[in-house]
Amino acid sequence: MGLLDKKYHDSNIIIVSLESALNWARKSSLWYEQFGLACCAIEMMATAASDYDFDRFGIIPRSSPRQADVMIVAGTVTMKMASRIERLYEQMSEPRYVISMGSCSNSGGPYWEHGYHVLKGVDKVIPVDVYVPGCPPRPEALLEGFLKLQERISNETIIEPRETEQESTEEEKEPIEVE
Repeated sequence: MGLLDKKYHDSNIIIVSLESALNWARKSSLWYEQFGLACCAIEMMATAASDYDFDRFGIIPRSSPRQADVMIVAGTVTMKMASRIERLYEQMSEPRYVISMGSCSNSGGPYWEHGYHVLKGVDKVIPVDVYVPGCPPRPEALLEGFLKLQERISNETIIEPRETEQESTEEEKEPIEVE
């Protein structure tokens, strides 16, 4: 007979796995990097304002990439800016996530056809976890993107089996698109 075989009548006791507890803590304290490139950044700021209030979900803005674990790429990514985005992404600590916000960062937006200077999607430079469509997307869409990211984090495994040379053809995780 173990400790878990007893029935608890007290409502203050929760039995949960360590992995579930750590995933709950990670998804409930997402710190995003304040990084806006164009008009989508205004919508990102509106989401952090009092009407939508990111703070109630534990989503806190940070100014340094070394303190952030989520990067929101909001706006048009030019070829000149792509190397800087990649550098900021590399400065973030693991685990790190990316949300691509708006048509311009998802696929180049209206500029991709006529502009030689526009990157055809930020996923050409860094891996993207969640795509938020729109031009510019509403604050509710960005909030839904964060909820999808929290869903993904709660389903992650913390302890991964060690990869051998034969198993090196492992697929990467698929990005999520907000509807």
